[in-house]
Amino acid sequence: MSKEFVPKLFSLLKKGISKETLTKDLLSGIIVGIVALPLAIAFAIASGVSPEKGILTAIIAGIIISTFGGSRVQIGGPTGAFIVIIYGIVQEYGTDGLTIATFMAGFIIIGFGIARLGNLLKYIPYSLIVGFTSGIALIIFSSQINDFFGLHIEKVPADFIGKWTVYFNNFHKINWYAIGIAVATILITLYFQKIIKKVPGSIIAILLSTIFVILFDIPVDTIESNFGNIPNQIGLPHIPNVNFETIQALIQPAFAIAILGSIESLLSAVVSDSMIGGKHRSNMELVAQGAANIMSSLFGGIPATGAIARTATNVKNGGRTPIAGIVHALVLLAIMLLFAPYAKLIPMSCLAGILIVVAYHMSEWKQFRSILKGNRMDIIILLTTFFLTVIFDLVIAIEIGIVLSSFMFMKRMSESVNIQGFSSENNNDEHLFDDELLDLPKGVILYEINGPLFFGAARQFQETITNTHLQPKVIIIRMRYVPLIDATGYQSIKEIIKTYKSRNIRVIISGIRESLRKDFEKNEMFSFIEPDFVVEEIHTAIKIAKKNL
Repeated sequence: MSKEFVPKLFSLLKKGISKETLTKDLLSGIIVGIVALPLAIAFAIASGVSPEKGILTAIIAGIIISTFGGSRVQIGGPTGAFIVIIYGIVQEYGTDGLTIATFMAGFIIIGFGIARLGNLLKYIPYSLIVGFTSGIALIIFSSQINDFFGLHIEKVPADFIGKWTVYFNNFHKINWYAIGIAVATILITLYFQKIIKKVPGSIIAILLSTIFVILFDIPVDTIESNFGNIPNQIGLPHIPNVNFETIQALIQPAFAIAILGSIESLLSAVVSDSMIGGKHRSNMELVAQGAANIMSSLFGGIPATGAIARTATNVKNGGRTPIAGIVHALVLLAIMLLFAPYAKLIPMSCLAGILIVVAYHMSEWKQFRSILKGNRMDIIILLTTFFLTVIFDLVIAIEIGIVLSSFMFMKRMSESVNIQGFSSENNNDEHLFDDELLDLPKGVILYEINGPLFFGAARQFQETITNTHLQPKVIIIRMRYVPLIDATGYQSIKEIIKTYKSRNIRVIISGIRESLRKDFEKNEMFSFIEPDFVVEEIHTAIKIAKKNL
């Protein structure tokens, strides 16, 4: 069996894990589990679902991703990137719609893995990733203004402009206690680990703010006032009633969840590889991510993926095998079973402060600024994706961003195709692509092509060759540096041959190796040009040209 589809944990268990490594994994797993708790609750609430759904997702997805994934140190669970998609689905289709979309997304991600698309997903442009990640960060920040300022707005609009319009109309309701708690949370979350490295600042902020609110009976919104009690048990798996219309409506957001989850999990795996000097199995990672989303949805959870921040925390605290990820999930399970009733007392403004810190780290403002100083095409992709994410919808942003990136790539590829023309009249001892001199007889033009002859470059190729002002008797098209010819490229060659045949000009094609010659046969090229006029070596082509002058 190929190692590509063997979970990393299985390979490591087969080799054996030392007692020292196991001890470090256990300690790291406990720390990461504590770090994950406030984030799981905050991500769920920001997504428009009840807080326990975030904890459930972190438990179920965390165990599956670590057990069956292709990374040594990946920590799975809910992440900020999904907030926008989840909120939109819940608003339109309810929690049942979210369950169905997550369930479908799981199978799509497994399909990506089985089709070995893990490596291809790495080629999505960085400017696109920064664009939608920065857009998501701004949306997360915007979604927390209500709780940060304690405005107590019951129904906040989903769209960005609508949100801020409502906020500005309600700023006279500011609760200064809420602002104080939120600001204190941000400062503690950012700076507490400079005092004690092993204890996450977010947990300290939650403990202090909750105790402060209870002791002094501070009038601020809490999880209990907004959502009621947090259950301390895991229910049985279930699938809601579905029909074809619902599936049809949810297929687009399901693909968005799948693409975003796949990209983020593989990015996290690549980042962690650089930190530990390892190498993940991208396709196995996708299969595990898909299975995690299927199981998470069955238990009423939300979409999950590899979490970059929690994975980095795992590595920094000594985690080196998937056991750390499993322990992190079990720690969350223990907390849910024992302390869930107390979590309802957490102030909403404290969670808002934690999410604003998350948004700041997600914003990638340094990379955003750096790309704005770079290539014009990258700037267009960055800004288009960013504004579409913020103003319209993440699904649209990803779709248009990928399409736009593809067009930009095709444009760059077509511009990279180099076509040079040589003849006895203009050769004058000119060198071709290599240091080589060729004796071209009078009446022969040689075109040397360097680059893939695909649909993006085919028109340029055809126009360059057919629009020559010279009147040759023979044209040699040299294709030794053409790695690829697609259907449009073959059609352009056929059109060139037909055009010159009608003007009684011979066409010879050089540089065609055996593998490319088979493609010529498949594309029926030899019904347009004689097989003897398709050769491998340029000197052979020149000899044939001399004979046909």
